Amino acid sequence: MFNKFLRENKIAAAILTVLRLYLGYSWVTAGYGKLTSGGFDAAGFLKGAIANPVKGPDGAVVFGWYVDFLKHFALPNVDVFNVIVPWGETLIGLGLILGCLTTTAMFFGLVMNFSFFLAGTVSHNPRDIFIGFIILTAGYNAGRIGLDRWVVPFIAKMSKKGTGNDKAKARA
Repeated sequence: MFNKFLRENKIAAAILTVLRLYLGYSWVTAGYGKLTSGGFDAAGFLKGAIANPVKGPDGAVVFGWYVDFLKHFALPNVDVFNVIVPWGETLIGLGLILGCLTTTAMFFGLVMNFSFFLAGTVSHNPRDIFIGFIILTAGYNAGRIGLDRWVVPFIAKMSKKGTGNDKAKARA
């Protein structure tokens, strides 16, 4: 019942727009700040997350697999992450603010929120994850008051057109 409300109701679309704009503003300001700061470097954050991983009540590392990922993949490729993080945050924010490819933007926003969370940064991540799941669950309705009103049908039309052309070519 709640899913139907989120996915189909016009009032839900308006509420989702407010949530989307709120999260989008947070993402775009975080990304833009990194892009214009004169050189974002994730190395310090990654080294800190590796040196001080999330630990349980018994003192044992909770997400050892994630610490290994940071140590053996992210840190050696920090130059790639120095580009992906600020641009990713900015593009996620723009997607949410404009309501363009909203579910895709929110999916990648959640991936980044969970990445920060697993690295031990709590901050506003739990709230953002909660709101993000509401937006992701709403699907198309989350971007109905936005560019998705035109973009999603266009993509659907083009994908059907492409499928039809492939079938016609296969018959020839």
